[in-house]
Amino acid sequence: MQTTSHSEHTLPHGTEHPHHNPLAQALAHAPEEAHEHRITPIQGVALIFGTNIGAGILSLPYAGKNGGFLALLIALVIAGTLTTISMLYVAEVSLRTSKPLQLSGLAEKYLGQLGRWLVFIAVIINGVGALIAYAAGSGRLAHNLLGVPPIAGSLVFFALGAFVMWRGLHATGVMEGAITVGMALIIVVLCGWTFVGPGIDMDNLLILRPYFIVPIMNLAVFTFLAQYVVPELARGLKDDNPKAIPQVIIGGMCITGFTLALVPFAALGLLGDNVTEVVTIAWGENLGTVAYYLANIFALLAMLTSFLAIGFTTMRNIIDMAHWPEYGTQRILAVLLTVLPPLAISLAGWGGFVDALGYAGGFAGAIMSIIPVLLLRAARRTDECPTAWQVTWPAHPLIQATIIVVYTAAFLFSVALLFGLVPAAWA
Repeated sequence: MQTTSHSEHTLPHGTEHPHHNPLAQALAHAPEEAHEHRITPIQGVALIFGTNIGAGILSLPYAGKNGGFLALLIALVIAGTLTTISMLYVAEVSLRTSKPLQLSGLAEKYLGQLGRWLVFIAVIINGVGALIAYAAGSGRLAHNLLGVPPIAGSLVFFALGAFVMWRGLHATGVMEGAITVGMALIIVVLCGWTFVGPGIDMDNLLILRPYFIVPIMNLAVFTFLAQYVVPELARGLKDDNPKAIPQVIIGGMCITGFTLALVPFAALGLLGDNVTEVVTIAWGENLGTVAYYLANIFALLAMLTSFLAIGFTTMRNIIDMAHWPEYGTQRILAVLLTVLPPLAISLAGWGGFVDALGYAGGFAGAIMSIIPVLLLRAARRTDECPTAWQVTWPAHPLIQATIIVVYTAAFLFSVALLFGLVPAAWA
């Protein structure tokens, strides 16, 4: 990436210097001047949390009820650990690379055009699929909470998200941090209310049906999907606090895992096999109207944090892929290319397309988990830049092989699910 220079350059005759053109100056430098690339460790943790915690967390209890809470917990621990290690690989690769590249740019540099396109397609599939879901979900939630038309709610939600994305990494980190605090408070209130109110039945939680670990594991490995946000995280901490990067990644993933386990703990402990598909309904029925509204506010905030993190990194990958300058009109175009197609697909009601993207998510998850293994090996061979730290024992070949096997198996399971080749109980 070429940094913007503020020195005077010789321009062609008749060309107005951008410093003398207020509009050009605003377009070229507004995000850069107002919002530097640096973030704090706390903002980094919030960025990881926001990327992973979408409104889908409220569907986890229902998804895990067949196997029981213990099966879901085992799957979350395995998937969270492997994803965290994969993220550490990406962080080391980013620090070993002189230019601040996104995951698709790193794949192009170290793995060539095939790697570049595989990662870019995976990022786009994941990004478009998530943003389509948030377009529909944000409208419904805004209608439930405020009574506004769903389309109006979706448009305001997307406009706010697009503006923050355009402003840059610092703005995204600040917004993520503020919203994450609010989300944490709501979850603590709802779960605490469940514990001291109707209470939980421990017998509902001490259930383990190993047969169902396989489909739950397939869900869990794609619940943690934050590798593509790591290059931005590394970029934001590289200058001031590079040694904090692994702590930020591990801390963010631990908080994510705790939250992903806490909601099913409360919901399954309260309701057992009677848990509803979206736990907001169950909380509303058992705790009252206030709990229903709190759960819906949480869902809307979760969508917004995930929208900001996923949308921002998708936008940055588009910029990298097109080899555009980071600022100027191309940045605006990248924002529009990120947010408009998902919004249009959602408003058009193309449900079949959304379902297809859901199945393709298995491919996206496998690519974004396996590619970091290959990137780490290539970056260490190249050894372009000295690093403040490097991955130690988690880079053992046996662990790398485990990541490849688990995520390849998850992808193959998704394909088998698509063609109806799995037992009915797993579907």
